[in-house]
Amino acid sequence: METPEFDIVISGAGPVGSALALLLARAAPDPRRIALLGRGLSSGALSDPHAAGADPRMLAMNHGSRALLEPLGAWPARSASITTVHVSQRGRLGRTLITHEELGVPRLGSVVAYPDLQQSLLEALRQSGVSMFEAATQDDKLGARPTQWLAADGHALAGRLRVRSDGSPPGGLRRSYDQHAVLATIHAQRPKPGWAYERFTNQGPLAMLPHPAGQGRYSLVWCNAPERAQQLGQMNETRFAQALQQAFGDRLGELGLAGSRHVFPLALNAGPLLIDARTLAIGNAAQTLHPVAGQGLNLGLRDAAQLVQSLGGWLHRPAQDPAALLQAFARKRRPDRWVTSAVTDFLPRVFATRIPLVEHACGLSLMAMDASRVLRTPLARHLLEGLRT
Repeated sequence: METPEFDIVISGAGPVGSALALLLARAAPDPRRIALLGRGLSSGALSDPHAAGADPRMLAMNHGSRALLEPLGAWPARSASITTVHVSQRGRLGRTLITHEELGVPRLGSVVAYPDLQQSLLEALRQSGVSMFEAATQDDKLGARPTQWLAADGHALAGRLRVRSDGSPPGGLRRSYDQHAVLATIHAQRPKPGWAYERFTNQGPLAMLPHPAGQGRYSLVWCNAPERAQQLGQMNETRFAQALQQAFGDRLGELGLAGSRHVFPLALNAGPLLIDARTLAIGNAAQTLHPVAGQGLNLGLRDAAQLVQSLGGWLHRPAQDPAALLQAFARKRRPDRWVTSAVTDFLPRVFATRIPLVEHACGLSLMAMDASRVLRTPLARHLLEGLRT
C-alpha cells in the first residue's frame, strides 16, 4: 500500500486551521508531514485591516484563546484588552458586571482585527516547517481518492487524516435567528478603557467592544431583525448615530460612526465532528454560532487544541489505525460544544421574545447574578475558557 505523502491534511487556513497546523507542528516529529491548504498562503503580507475590501470583523478572543496562541508566536502585536464586561437589558431593570479580578486573570479577553490575527498566524506558520499549499478556487475540491484534496497547482495532497476547518457550513442542525448583525466602528465621547458591553434589546443583542485602534473607538456588533438591519446599514451617519444612542444609552457619552458598516445574516449550524473514518470537521466547518458573547472562534480553537492532545501519540506512530482516538475526541468535545451552542442559542432568543413577563424575568436573572458571585462565576468561567474535560 502506498504511504500517503502527509499524515494530516488541513483544508482551510483561517484562524482555527492555522492554529491547528501550528499546534501539530510542535507535537509531530516531522512538521513537514502536516499539510495546510488555504488561500493567501503563497502571498505576502495580508491587507491592512482599515483598507478597502479588508475583512471587517473584530474578534473577541477569550483568556483561554490568548493563552493558546501566545506560546505559538501567533498573537497579534495590536489588541485591546477586556477587563470588565457590563451586561444589561434595554428598557428593563437589572445588570451584571463581570471583572477579571474576581476570576483571577489579567484580562477576560482581547479584541483583535481579523486581518491582524491572520497575518500573525501566517508569519508563525512560515517558521513552523508545516507544508503549505495554495487552495484551488474551491478548496474542498477532492482528488481521485477520499483522502485527497487538490491544491491550486493541481497537486493532489494525500493524507492519512483530513481535517476540514474551512468556511463550508456543516450539514445537520440549522436554525435561522431572523436576525442580521450590523458591524461598525464607533467613536465614543467618554470611553471606558477595558470595558466591553453586551446589551440585550427586543430586536437582538448589541455588543460594544474596545477597539484595538484605541482612541475612544469601539467595535459594534448590533443584531436586529433583517429589515431593520438593512435600514441601519443604509441610514446616513447622523440618523444611525441617533438610533444607536437610543438603543445603547449614554454610558459612553455621545456616539458617532467612525467607519463603514457591514451587514451579515445570522444562523446556528451544527454538524458532527467525525465525518467519516478519516475525515474530521472543526471550527466553522463543525459549528457556526450566534455572535452573542463572541464564542464561535474560541470554541473552534478549543476543538483544535483537544484534537492535538488526542492525536499526540498517534503522530509518532501514524501507520496505526486512529479510529478509536478520533471517536474519543468527538466524545470529549461533545459537552463543551453542546453547552456553548446552547448558551449562545438561548440568550439572543429569550431576550428578544417581546413578552413582558419573560423580559422582566431576564432582568431579575441579571440582578441575581450581579448580587451573587455563586450564580455569576460558572457562566463567566465558561465564557472565559470553555468547558474543560
